[in-house]
Amino acid sequence: MKKAIIFGITGQDGSHLADLLLEKDYNVIGVTRRCSVDNTQRIKHLSDHNSFKLIEGDITDVSSVVNILKNNEDVDEVYNLAAQSHVATSFSQPALTWDITGKGCLNILQSIVDTGNNCKFYQASSSEMFGSSYDLDPDGNKYQDENTKFMPNSPYAISKCAAHYLVRLYRDAYNVHGSCGILFNHEGPRRGDNFVTQKIVKWTANFVKWLHSKDRSSTNVHFNSNNIIVGEDIFPKLKLGNINTYRDWGYAGDYVEAMWLMLQQENPDDYVICTGNSHTIWEFLELCFKYAGVNSIINWKDAIHIDPELVRPSEVPFLRGNCSKAKNVLNWTPKNDLEGLVKLMLDAKL
Repeated sequence: MKKAIIFGITGQDGSHLADLLLEKDYNVIGVTRRCSVDNTQRIKHLSDHNSFKLIEGDITDVSSVVNILKNNEDVDEVYNLAAQSHVATSFSQPALTWDITGKGCLNILQSIVDTGNNCKFYQASSSEMFGSSYDLDPDGNKYQDENTKFMPNSPYAISKCAAHYLVRLYRDAYNVHGSCGILFNHEGPRRGDNFVTQKIVKWTANFVKWLHSKDRSSTNVHFNSNNIIVGEDIFPKLKLGNINTYRDWGYAGDYVEAMWLMLQQENPDDYVICTGNSHTIWEFLELCFKYAGVNSIINWKDAIHIDPELVRPSEVPFLRGNCSKAKNVLNWTPKNDLEGLVKLMLDAKL
């Protein structure tokens, strides 16, 4: 029976990865920071699982990481999914973002070396590392793959770049079996409400419920700058920032399988994980309104309010990955397209 440690167990990816590993008969140890409020909602269903254990730890404290590895010398795989992963927040809290997202990875790698552990290590890298950089295929289409240069546009992306290069250094200098998954945007029902996809889905679901709570769907709809007005009732518009950026969105449940596959390889390496398709936020909005059945009542353009405060100081304009390497080496392909992802997320909210 293999043993795995997951740093960042309480996040979207951590909970999906724990599900996958338990299905594969692993013993799973999840590491979470002590918090005065309950942050374990995504892993509540695992609390009684005989092969799952939740422990306290903090990757910003190297002694904490060392003790975790010393107490689990027989661990086979270590996954670092812990991060301050909200790009906008990284501009207002850059030092915290660095301590968790950049330095945290260093603490794990150095602890692996210092304890002499022979485990395999996975680092969650990010498509945000590419920033404004891209390559062109023979037809002139933009894409990013493992060879595209990094040009990070946020403190979060810079921290991820540092962690990514640290894995390469420890792989070469200390023979650590470390692999990085350069994951493009991946969402799902377990996504946090402060991320734009879940924010859109949650608003759409609440609007649908509000419309039908008093059968408002047959009443004339009016608008002002901040609200949707149906009869005498008011519903606040959806506040968004830049909706013209392009993203390659996939399902988190698909992407954790790629993480696991990387650590099953004899040789460590880095892989882009994506769908290969790029869409704007307004396309995501269109799909949400269509699937929720409100596009005949209200147009998404009338339902949103562009809030200047939600526009990032520096934005990544375009992301579309090429995961040919993952397909060829790992035999991995995504199972859900954007439409399927929207359905998954909206069904969970509705």
